[in-house]
Amino acid sequence: MDIRNIAIIAHVDHGKTTLVDQLLRQSGTFRVNQQVAERVMDSNDLERERGITILAKCTSVQWHDHRINIVDTPGHADFGGEVERILSMVDGVVVLVDAAEGPLPQTKFVTGKALRLGLRPIVLINKIDRPDARPDEVLNEVFDLFSALDADSAQLDFPVLYASGKQGWAVQELDQPRETLSPLFDLILAHVPAPAVIGRTAEPFTMLATTLESDPYLGRILTGRIETGVARQNMSLKALGTDGQIIEQGRLSKLLSFRGIERVPVDEALAGDIVAIAGLTQATVADTLCALEIEQPLKAQPIDPPTLAMTFSINDSPLAGTEGSKVQSRVIRERLMREAEGNVAIRVTDTAGGDAFEVAGRGELQLGILIEQMRRDGFELSISRPRVLFIERDGQRFEPIEEVVIDVDDEFTGIVVEKVSTRKGELKDMRPSGGGKTRLVFHCPSRGLIGYHGEFLTDTRGTGQMNRLFHDYAPFKGPIPGRRNGVLIANAAGEAVAYALWNLEDRGPMFIDPGVKVYEGMVIGEHTRDNDLEVNPLKGKQLTNIRTTSKDEAVRLTPPRRMGLEQAIAYIADDDLVEVTPRSVRLRKRYLDPNTRKRLARAAVSA
Repeated sequence: MDIRNIAIIAHVDHGKTTLVDQLLRQSGTFRVNQQVAERVMDSNDLERERGITILAKCTSVQWHDHRINIVDTPGHADFGGEVERILSMVDGVVVLVDAAEGPLPQTKFVTGKALRLGLRPIVLINKIDRPDARPDEVLNEVFDLFSALDADSAQLDFPVLYASGKQGWAVQELDQPRETLSPLFDLILAHVPAPAVIGRTAEPFTMLATTLESDPYLGRILTGRIETGVARQNMSLKALGTDGQIIEQGRLSKLLSFRGIERVPVDEALAGDIVAIAGLTQATVADTLCALEIEQPLKAQPIDPPTLAMTFSINDSPLAGTEGSKVQSRVIRERLMREAEGNVAIRVTDTAGGDAFEVAGRGELQLGILIEQMRRDGFELSISRPRVLFIERDGQRFEPIEEVVIDVDDEFTGIVVEKVSTRKGELKDMRPSGGGKTRLVFHCPSRGLIGYHGEFLTDTRGTGQMNRLFHDYAPFKGPIPGRRNGVLIANAAGEAVAYALWNLEDRGPMFIDPGVKVYEGMVIGEHTRDNDLEVNPLKGKQLTNIRTTSKDEAVRLTPPRRMGLEQAIAYIADDDLVEVTPRSVRLRKRYLDPNTRKRLARAAVSA
């Protein structure tokens, strides 16, 4: 059967997963009356809640006598490790761009990697039915982007389709009838070459593992494209590391091929096909799975280094173990190491004490997703403030710089430029983007952007859009001002009392409700001044035998400022931690004892 392997790449929320839904429906993968969830490829709970794709996934559609293997990739830069790996499996890419927003940082990031691999793109301008669509301008922006990414003449001569993934149609010209996605299917077959490795079935079996997952029945499942030879059920094979060393030998216990959104067992698969293999216990991403006679590993695509790190430690608060079942450092370490195996963009390092682990990744969102997954699995953790990872070059310290693309209403341009500039951001471009909006492009240190997103949404009344992408390393740009306000710290353990919180409101906004359990050293609010203040949230009203009018008794509390996991991580200072459990997210001081905090503060001043 004729095979085509393609990836759909675009910026987050430009409609990749919705388009794949329609490709599956129109190819007959689903029955007409079959009930299928919207955005069927986003199968993970977190993906559905957040409306983003986190993990690259494979699917397959049958179009006439051809099978098209489609990889739906993440659109967020924090999950770029997923994107880089799967590009080695495909022979063409569909670059999907929003007809109103145009190419944004993630489009640039992934397309640049695809062009460097020599892949020839198909450009699909999606959401043509938007009232603010500007297809001609967006097409010019895409061409300029490809030119800036050093595309060759063949790549610049790309075919273009205009589409609505939601409505399920694509056309070559805007005035053509808008009916089905047949033009996209036909263009993929005409423009994307069949895998070059087809016909190399007589050679020994080789395959590069590009994704890893765990199955309760099959064990480790490695997905990739067969480069040479034939994969057969029960055949003997081995795994080679990137250095050519043998990792393990084993037997191919299960061979799975993609049919629609399901993986079905097959007896054999030929070179050029994308398959999943079970049977090995140690092989991981970027390893070469091959016949026993093979000595040289396949070349693996290099992965960009992590730029941000957090410390994951055991929860040692007085409430530890009351809400979660997995609290031991050994269990936490096993879970983190398992994550690092399948996610090459994450790096886990043991610390000296053994109760904490440094986890490095691409960004706050990626690490926040990992923490959220762990808390849903029953883990309790203490999380430190994110810190950027510096590198040394010629004896000088360099820090990661991100390209930040911001779309805001014209009236908020001044405050955004001012705030990003105080965080050492340099304005690189500023131009109107239509509809009373301005597009700003900055190069800003990663550490300056930690915690800025919430402030940005406040400054722009929730209307601004900010997209970030790792740009390069640059010499250290000096100190950046952090949080200006101190915090209110509980000085006793118990349940917070409404009367006490009411009396503390003059000191600053609260983070907790009455009746919430607190402990000494827990952060319960923000101080209006720049110093930390210890307060008593348990103090009730003194009762007397003197009658008072009822209007004096009323306690009306201002609703507390509630923080989600990512807001809490962005808010804390270096001497704070976020306590994460399956039911709660609490802020606390690193050292709960006030005497210890004072002693360390005095030592820091004298040093």
